[in-house]
Amino acid sequence: MNNYIYEFELYLKDHKHLSANTLEAYKRDLKYFGIYIDENGLGDYLKISHVDALGYVGYLKKIGKANSTIQRNVASLRTFYSYLHNKGYIENNPTLDVEAPKAERKMPSVMTLSEVEKLIAKPDSRTSIGKRDKAMIELLYATGIRVSELVSLNLSDINTNMGYIRCRSGGKARVIPLGSLASKAVEMYIKDGRSKIVTEDEEALFVNYYGKRITRQGFWKVVKRYTEELDIRKSITPHTLRHSFALHLIQNGADLKAVQEMLGHSDVSTTQIYLEMSNSKIRNVYEKAHPRA
Repeated sequence: MNNYIYEFELYLKDHKHLSANTLEAYKRDLKYFGIYIDENGLGDYLKISHVDALGYVGYLKKIGKANSTIQRNVASLRTFYSYLHNKGYIENNPTLDVEAPKAERKMPSVMTLSEVEKLIAKPDSRTSIGKRDKAMIELLYATGIRVSELVSLNLSDINTNMGYIRCRSGGKARVIPLGSLASKAVEMYIKDGRSKIVTEDEEALFVNYYGKRITRQGFWKVVKRYTEELDIRKSITPHTLRHSFALHLIQNGADLKAVQEMLGHSDVSTTQIYLEMSNSKIRNVYEKAHPRA
Protein backbone atom coordinates (compact mmCIF):
# COMPACT_ATOMS: atom_id res chain seq x y z
CA MET A 1 0.00 0.00 0.00
CA ASN A 2 2.91 2.33 0.66
CA ASN A 3 3.73 2.15 -3.06
CA TYR A 4 0.46 3.88 -3.93
CA ILE A 5 1.13 6.63 -1.40
CA TYR A 6 4.67 7.04 -2.70
CA GLU A 7 3.36 7.34 -6.28
CA PHE A 8 0.82 9.88 -5.06
CA GLU A 9 3.55 11.96 -3.40
CA LEU A 10 5.58 11.99 -6.61
CA TYR A 11 2.48 13.03 -8.53
CA LEU A 12 1.89 15.95 -6.16
CA LYS A 13 5.50 17.08 -6.41
CA ASP A 14 5.64 16.84 -10.22
CA HIS A 15 2.20 18.14 -11.15
CA LYS A 16 0.79 20.21 -8.30
CA HIS A 17 3.93 22.15 -7.31
CA LEU A 18 2.86 22.24 -3.68
CA SER A 19 4.89 23.65 -0.82
CA ALA A 20 6.79 21.36 1.52
CA ASN A 21 4.32 22.11 4.33
CA THR A 22 1.32 21.20 2.16
CA LEU A 23 2.95 17.94 1.08
CA GLU A 24 3.61 17.07 4.71
CA ALA A 25 -0.03 17.79 5.52
CA TYR A 26 -1.18 15.36 2.79
CA LYS A 27 1.16 12.67 4.11
CA ARG A 28 0.05 13.24 7.68
CA ASP A 29 -3.64 13.08 6.79
CA LEU A 30 -3.20 9.83 4.86
CA LYS A 31 -1.16 8.35 7.71
CA TYR A 32 -3.92 9.05 10.24
CA PHE A 33 -6.55 7.68 7.87
CA GLY A 34 -4.42 4.53 7.53
CA ILE A 35 -4.40 4.15 11.33
CA TYR A 36 -8.19 4.51 11.35
CA ILE A 37 -8.48 1.83 8.65
CA ASP A 38 -6.32 -0.60 10.64
CA GLU A 39 -8.03 0.03 13.98
CA ASN A 40 -11.47 -0.54 12.46
CA GLY A 41 -10.51 -3.59 10.36
CA LEU A 42 -11.44 -1.98 7.06
CA GLY A 43 -8.74 -3.76 5.05
CA ASP A 44 -6.65 -1.22 3.16
CA TYR A 45 -6.94 2.06 1.27
CA LEU A 46 -8.22 0.38 -1.92
CA LYS A 47 -11.14 -1.34 -0.16
CA ILE A 48 -12.63 1.77 1.41
CA SER A 49 -16.33 2.41 0.69
CA HIS A 50 -18.34 5.62 0.68
CA VAL A 51 -19.79 4.64 4.08
CA ASP A 52 -16.28 4.14 5.47
CA ALA A 53 -15.27 7.62 4.31
CA LEU A 54 -18.37 9.12 5.94
CA GLY A 55 -17.56 7.20 9.10
CA TYR A 56 -14.10 8.72 9.21
CA VAL A 57 -15.52 12.26 9.03
CA GLY A 58 -17.88 11.34 11.87
CA TYR A 59 -14.96 9.96 13.86
CA LEU A 60 -12.97 13.19 13.44
CA LYS A 61 -15.96 15.17 14.70
CA LYS A 62 -16.36 12.81 17.67
CA ILE A 63 -12.78 13.22 18.87
CA GLY A 64 -13.14 17.00 18.73
CA LYS A 65 -11.16 17.94 15.62
CA ALA A 66 -11.75 21.50 14.44
CA ASN A 67 -13.92 21.94 11.36
CA SER A 68 -10.96 23.45 9.50
CA THR A 69 -8.88 20.33 10.27
CA ILE A 70 -11.68 18.04 9.08
CA GLN A 71 -11.99 20.09 5.89
CA ARG A 72 -8.29 19.64 5.18
CA ASN A 73 -8.49 15.89 5.83
CA VAL A 74 -11.43 15.50 3.46
CA ALA A 75 -9.59 17.52 0.80
CA SER A 76 -6.51 15.28 1.20
CA LEU A 77 -8.55 12.10 0.86
CA ARG A 78 -10.45 13.42 -2.15
CA THR A 79 -7.23 14.27 -3.95
CA PHE A 80 -5.69 10.89 -3.08
CA TYR A 81 -8.70 8.84 -4.16
CA SER A 82 -9.18 10.92 -7.29
CA TYR A 83 -5.60 10.04 -8.19
CA LEU A 84 -6.19 6.32 -7.51
CA HIS A 85 -9.37 6.36 -9.61
CA ASN A 86 -7.73 8.17 -12.53
CA LYS A 87 -4.87 5.66 -12.49
CA GLY A 88 -7.34 2.77 -12.58
CA TYR A 89 -6.43 1.38 -9.16
CA ILE A 90 -10.05 1.65 -7.97
CA GLU A 91 -13.36 1.60 -9.86
CA ASN A 92 -15.12 4.26 -7.82
CA ASN A 93 -13.96 7.20 -5.75
CA PRO A 94 -15.39 6.60 -2.23
CA THR A 95 -14.90 10.24 -1.21
CA LEU A 96 -17.28 11.69 -3.80
CA ASP A 97 -20.16 13.53 -2.12
CA VAL A 98 -18.43 13.33 1.27
CA GLU A 99 -18.99 16.77 2.75
CA ALA A 100 -16.85 18.32 5.41
CA PRO A 101 -18.42 20.64 8.00
CA LYS A 102 -18.17 24.31 7.26
CA ALA A 103 -15.26 26.07 8.92
CA GLU A 104 -16.18 28.16 11.93
CA ARG A 105 -16.56 31.81 11.05
CA LYS A 106 -13.93 33.59 13.11
CA MET A 107 -15.29 36.65 14.83
CA PRO A 108 -13.05 39.71 14.55
CA SER A 109 -11.35 41.12 17.63
CA VAL A 110 -12.99 44.27 18.97
CA MET A 111 -12.37 46.76 21.76
CA THR A 112 -14.77 47.87 24.44
CA LEU A 113 -15.75 51.53 24.53
CA SER A 114 -13.64 51.94 27.67
CA GLU A 115 -10.58 50.51 25.90
CA VAL A 116 -11.13 52.80 22.92
CA GLU A 117 -11.36 55.84 25.18
CA LYS A 118 -8.15 54.86 27.00
CA LEU A 119 -6.34 54.47 23.67
CA ILE A 120 -7.57 57.84 22.42
CA ALA A 121 -6.46 59.51 25.65
CA LYS A 122 -2.98 57.98 25.57
CA PRO A 123 -1.17 60.29 23.05
CA ASP A 124 0.45 63.38 24.57
CA SER A 125 -1.52 66.26 23.03
CA ARG A 126 1.15 68.73 24.11
CA THR A 127 3.39 67.54 21.25
CA SER A 128 2.90 67.74 17.49
CA ILE A 129 3.24 63.98 17.07
CA GLY A 130 0.89 63.38 20.00
CA LYS A 131 -1.73 65.60 18.36
CA ARG A 132 -1.28 63.65 15.13
CA ASP A 133 -1.62 60.27 16.82
CA LYS A 134 -4.73 61.32 18.73
CA ALA A 135 -6.32 62.70 15.56
CA MET A 136 -5.57 59.52 13.60
CA ILE A 137 -7.00 57.23 16.29
CA GLU A 138 -10.07 59.45 16.76
CA LEU A 139 -10.64 59.59 13.01
CA LEU A 140 -10.21 55.84 12.53
CA TYR A 141 -12.71 54.99 15.26
CA ALA A 142 -15.12 57.77 14.21
CA THR A 143 -15.32 56.63 10.57
CA GLY A 144 -14.30 52.97 10.43
CA ILE A 145 -12.14 53.53 7.36
CA ARG A 146 -9.29 51.19 6.48
CA VAL A 147 -5.73 52.03 7.50
CA SER A 148 -4.76 52.36 3.84
CA GLU A 149 -7.58 54.86 3.38
CA LEU A 150 -6.57 56.77 6.51
CA VAL A 151 -2.98 57.32 5.43
CA SER A 152 -4.14 58.21 1.89
CA LEU A 153 -6.25 61.14 3.07
CA ASN A 154 -5.27 64.58 1.83
CA LEU A 155 -6.06 67.91 3.45
CA SER A 156 -8.68 68.49 0.76
CA ASP A 157 -10.52 65.28 1.73
CA ILE A 158 -11.65 66.50 5.13
CA ASN A 159 -14.19 69.16 6.07
CA THR A 160 -14.42 69.57 9.83
CA ASN A 161 -16.92 72.45 9.57
CA MET A 162 -19.43 70.30 7.67
CA GLY A 163 -18.36 67.15 9.52
CA TYR A 164 -17.36 64.70 6.80
CA ILE A 165 -14.42 63.10 5.04
CA ARG A 166 -14.14 61.94 1.45
CA CYS A 167 -12.48 58.55 1.20
CA ARG A 168 -11.16 56.79 -1.89
CA SER A 169 -10.55 53.05 -2.29
CA GLY A 170 -10.23 50.88 -5.38
CA GLY A 171 -11.17 53.71 -7.73
CA LYS A 172 -14.37 54.44 -5.77
CA ALA A 173 -15.08 57.36 -3.44
CA ARG A 174 -17.47 57.59 -0.52
CA VAL A 175 -18.39 60.33 1.95
CA ILE A 176 -18.45 59.44 5.65
CA PRO A 177 -19.82 61.51 8.55
CA LEU A 178 -17.32 62.81 11.07
CA GLY A 179 -18.23 63.30 14.73
CA SER A 180 -17.52 66.44 16.72
CA LEU A 181 -14.77 64.90 18.89
CA ALA A 182 -12.87 63.58 15.86
CA SER A 183 -13.34 66.91 14.07
CA LYS A 184 -11.93 68.77 17.06
CA ALA A 185 -8.92 66.44 17.29
CA VAL A 186 -8.17 66.84 13.57
CA GLU A 187 -8.54 70.63 13.73
CA MET A 188 -6.12 70.80 16.67
CA TYR A 189 -3.63 68.61 14.79
CA ILE A 190 -3.84 70.66 11.58
CA LYS A 191 -3.48 73.98 13.43
CA ASP A 192 -0.87 73.17 16.09
CA GLY A 193 0.71 69.89 14.99
CA ARG A 194 0.89 69.39 11.25
CA SER A 195 1.92 72.97 10.54
CA LYS A 196 5.07 72.50 12.63
CA ILE A 197 6.38 69.39 10.86
CA VAL A 198 5.02 69.42 7.31
CA THR A 199 6.79 70.61 4.20
CA GLU A 200 5.02 73.32 2.22
CA ASP A 201 4.20 71.19 -0.83
CA GLU A 202 2.90 68.13 1.07
CA GLU A 203 -0.80 67.46 0.48
CA ALA A 204 -1.09 64.49 2.86
CA LEU A 205 -3.26 65.03 5.93
CA PHE A 206 -1.18 62.84 8.23
CA VAL A 207 2.60 63.09 8.06
CA ASN A 208 5.61 61.53 9.80
CA TYR A 209 8.51 63.16 11.66
CA TYR A 210 10.00 64.26 8.34
CA GLY A 211 6.86 66.01 7.12
CA LYS A 212 6.03 63.33 4.54
CA ARG A 213 2.95 61.12 4.30
CA ILE A 214 2.88 58.54 7.08
CA THR A 215 2.80 54.90 5.96
CA ARG A 216 0.50 52.06 6.99
CA GLN A 217 3.41 50.41 8.77
CA GLY A 218 4.20 53.64 10.57
CA PHE A 219 0.70 53.92 11.98
CA TRP A 220 0.61 50.24 12.93
CA LYS A 221 3.69 50.86 15.07
CA VAL A 222 1.99 53.85 16.68
CA VAL A 223 -1.04 51.80 17.72
CA LYS A 224 1.13 48.91 18.90
CA ARG A 225 3.20 51.21 21.12
CA TYR A 226 0.18 52.78 22.79
CA THR A 227 -1.65 49.49 23.38
CA GLU A 228 1.49 47.99 24.94
CA GLU A 229 1.76 50.99 27.26
CA LEU A 230 -1.88 50.55 28.25
CA ASP A 231 -1.31 46.83 28.86
CA ILE A 232 -4.51 45.87 27.04
CA ARG A 233 -4.47 42.07 27.09
CA LYS A 234 -5.74 41.44 23.59
CA SER A 235 -4.32 41.81 20.11
CA ILE A 236 -5.02 45.37 18.98
CA THR A 237 -4.29 46.61 15.48
CA PRO A 238 -5.61 49.62 13.55
CA HIS A 239 -8.11 47.24 11.93
CA THR A 240 -9.47 46.43 15.41
CA LEU A 241 -10.70 50.03 15.59
CA ARG A 242 -12.56 49.51 12.30
CA HIS A 243 -14.23 46.38 13.70
CA SER A 244 -15.06 48.20 16.94
CA PHE A 245 -16.58 51.13 15.03
CA ALA A 246 -18.92 48.78 13.15
CA LEU A 247 -19.93 46.66 16.14
CA HIS A 248 -20.60 49.65 18.39
CA LEU A 249 -22.80 51.24 15.71
CA ILE A 250 -24.81 48.02 15.27
CA GLN A 251 -25.17 47.58 19.04
CA ASN A 252 -26.59 51.08 19.28
CA GLY A 253 -29.20 50.47 16.60
CA ALA A 254 -27.51 51.60 13.38
CA ASP A 255 -28.97 50.33 10.10
CA LEU A 256 -26.93 47.49 8.61
CA LYS A 257 -27.07 49.00 5.11
CA ALA A 258 -25.76 52.34 6.39
CA VAL A 259 -22.87 50.63 8.18
CA GLN A 260 -22.09 48.71 4.99
CA GLU A 261 -21.85 51.96 3.02
CA MET A 262 -19.62 53.62 5.60
CA LEU A 263 -17.28 50.62 5.71
CA GLY A 264 -17.18 50.45 1.91
CA HIS A 265 -18.26 46.79 1.75
CA SER A 266 -19.48 45.79 -1.71
CA ASP A 267 -21.64 42.99 -0.24
CA VAL A 268 -23.84 43.37 2.83
CA SER A 269 -23.04 39.77 3.83
CA THR A 270 -19.56 40.98 4.78
CA THR A 271 -21.10 43.48 7.19
CA GLN A 272 -23.52 40.86 8.53
CA ILE A 273 -20.86 39.46 10.87
CA TYR A 274 -21.16 42.52 13.13
CA LEU A 275 -24.90 41.90 13.48
CA GLU A 276 -24.14 38.26 14.36
CA MET A 277 -21.63 39.43 16.99
CA SER A 278 -24.17 41.84 18.46
CA ASN A 279 -26.89 39.19 18.58
CA SER A 280 -24.46 36.74 20.17
CA LYS A 281 -23.64 39.23 22.92
CA ILE A 282 -27.31 39.91 23.57
CA ARG A 283 -27.95 36.17 23.75
CA ASN A 284 -25.13 35.68 26.27
CA VAL A 285 -26.49 38.48 28.47
CA TYR A 286 -29.97 36.94 28.29
CA GLU A 287 -28.80 33.46 29.23
CA LYS A 288 -26.78 34.77 32.17
CA ALA A 289 -29.38 37.21 33.46
CA HIS A 290 -32.82 35.71 32.78
CA PRO A 291 -34.04 33.41 35.57
CA ARG A 292 -35.77 31.05 33.13
CA ALA A 293 -33.29 31.22 30.23
